[in-house]
Amino acid sequence: MTQLKKILPGILLCLAIAVPAWFLGKVFPIVGGPVFGILFGMIIALIRKPKFFDDGVKYTSKKLLQYSIILLGFEMNLFNVIKVGGQSLFVMLFTLSASFLTAFFVGRALKLKGKMVTLIGVGTSICGGSAIAATAPVIQAEDEDVAHSISTIFLFNIVAVFIFPALGHLLGMSDMGFGMWAGTAINDTSSVVAAGTAWSSSAGNDIALNFATIVKLTRTLMIVPITFVLAIYTSRESAKSANGSTFNFAKVFPWFVLGFVAAAVINTFTNIPEEVSHGLVTAGKFVIVMAMAAIGFNTHLKKLVTNGFKPIFLGLCCWFAVAEVSLIVQTVMKMW
Repeated sequence: MTQLKKILPGILLCLAIAVPAWFLGKVFPIVGGPVFGILFGMIIALIRKPKFFDDGVKYTSKKLLQYSIILLGFEMNLFNVIKVGGQSLFVMLFTLSASFLTAFFVGRALKLKGKMVTLIGVGTSICGGSAIAATAPVIQAEDEDVAHSISTIFLFNIVAVFIFPALGHLLGMSDMGFGMWAGTAINDTSSVVAAGTAWSSSAGNDIALNFATIVKLTRTLMIVPITFVLAIYTSRESAKSANGSTFNFAKVFPWFVLGFVAAAVINTFTNIPEEVSHGLVTAGKFVIVMAMAAIGFNTHLKKLVTNGFKPIFLGLCCWFAVAEVSLIVQTVMKMW
């Protein structure tokens, strides 16, 4: 009860911020609730905040964020993943590699912090805000790094919705081809759906929309191996910086990702009503908005604006690399 009393005020504050952010995200889905949550959190943080909010805000940005990722697993159907995986996995492996290599070299050239570089690379290559949310606790990222990354991903989500359908038509892509491209190269699920809808509306069918959505959800599963690899790397680096202390993988192991996998298995192999699984996923997405509000609450707006150009340029480079490599790999696959 003592612990609950310490964290409850901060949790309720994040809840209060998340509610309007959530509904605005529904009205403007291209922007999304997480971006509004960060923005509102930063604005409210300009007002001097009482200390009794601190514990709950920290708990929301760390622990509740991890629990929300577990709930997102109920969105996954592994049968669909297996069905689409053979067609999209090859493309995904190349786009993942392109994003991380670009993030590494461009981030080093720009002298950006490694954790921010990792978050932007993960967000671009996997699934936008959800991947950033899953990765941040594993690499022990600062709230400002998360805010920079989410803001960067948000910018290119909006751009993608407008230019991808036009570019797809210009390149003479098929419905399936565009679905693959959008599903592997657009960051966030809502933006994939928006771009797929725009394409399908002009094509007179839902082939591109449906295929893009399934490819995107399949891509989301890459959270699992990526977080494991990052956990091992983070633990080893921490051991080195601690002057030869023992390697402690359990300390940084992303246990919540196992929950994500378990939720996906339950959703695939049990007869959970669609309304229930949808409700659990919605709850998870709402908690992410709460966590983003907490992160915004702990972010210095002035510093975010001052350092804003470099992360955006890095995001542009990663996004361009992913989009270009996806097209190249698809073209090569057709030649085979």
